Amino acid sequence: MAVFSNAAFADHEHIAFHQDPVSGLTAIIAVHNTALGPSLGGCRMYPYASDSAAITDVLRLSKGMTYKAAMANLPMGGGKSVIIGNPHTDKSPEMMQAMGAFVASLSGQYIVAEDSGIAVSDVHMMATKTKYVGGLNAKFTYEGTPSDGNPAPSTAYGTFVGLKAAVDFALQKDLSELTVAIQGVGQVGYRLAKHLHDAGAKLVVADTYRPAVEKAKSDFGAQIVDINDIHCVAADVLAPCALGATINPSTINHIQATVIAGAANNQLLTESLGQLLFDKGITYAPDYVINAAGIIDIHHQHVQSTPEKMKAHIERIGTTLTEIFEQSQRQQRATNLIANELAEAKFQ
Repeated sequence: MAVFSNAAFADHEHIAFHQDPVSGLTAIIAVHNTALGPSLGGCRMYPYASDSAAITDVLRLSKGMTYKAAMANLPMGGGKSVIIGNPHTDKSPEMMQAMGAFVASLSGQYIVAEDSGIAVSDVHMMATKTKYVGGLNAKFTYEGTPSDGNPAPSTAYGTFVGLKAAVDFALQKDLSELTVAIQGVGQVGYRLAKHLHDAGAKLVVADTYRPAVEKAKSDFGAQIVDINDIHCVAADVLAPCALGATINPSTINHIQATVIAGAANNQLLTESLGQLLFDKGITYAPDYVINAAGIIDIHHQHVQSTPEKMKAHIERIGTTLTEIFEQSQRQQRATNLIANELAEAKFQ
């Protein structure tokens, strides 16, 4: 179980491991960089196949949060946590309280929020043991309606804005003319599907959780395909909205989409794949840029702000992506490399 030699280690400031035999908690917290402020990042619960897989995921996610915050011009750093376990069968209030105590042990170096497998109610349970939580005192959504603290609506809207910017740049077509393949129709993917359906797009969906795809079919008339085939679909846009590494040596040559724009973190298995996408004529929206609206939401809930200011901040995601696409075209270099350089200039 290598840590320092892990390719994802990437100069992390702090990594903490914890087990609580009473609740069954096995968790990792990774803090990548706090140059711009305390690290903020969600807690993901997933039944990882191995400890090594969990370590690699939390390291990649933590680093991505640093870049995400920097590109969204937020005064915070990057961190993330993972709980090893099945969120549908292993989760308990005692486990969430134990996770809160684990977060508290870092004394504010890491601020926890919800993520895949962890609901806002779970974060409330963690908050009984720590004050270092984000997203629980939400007052409004970007639409001006009351908020329950779940940033997924903002993340989905920001991804929709970014997807449209990518389509405008690469295809110059209206969304009503396009087919979008969505990998993962959970809290964010489903909401993205609704935005796209309302805009007239044809949808193809895949998810490991059958009820999720059946709901997308019922609500949006989406075509269902196997999760292992979604990257092969003859779609204009591929929108990864599940776990990372969708773009890897096994999938990249089968992708038929002209645009890749989705909410998943760490979509590229390795950074070098970005240049391969560019060389294939595929416009890739760097994941930590397009999916940043969740932390933008959390930020606006903790400062003197308004729904209008939050929405305007989220919509700047489209402007930022367009600038990245234009620089990529001028320099004939991958979009992820351009985004990395812009982010690193802010926090290094």
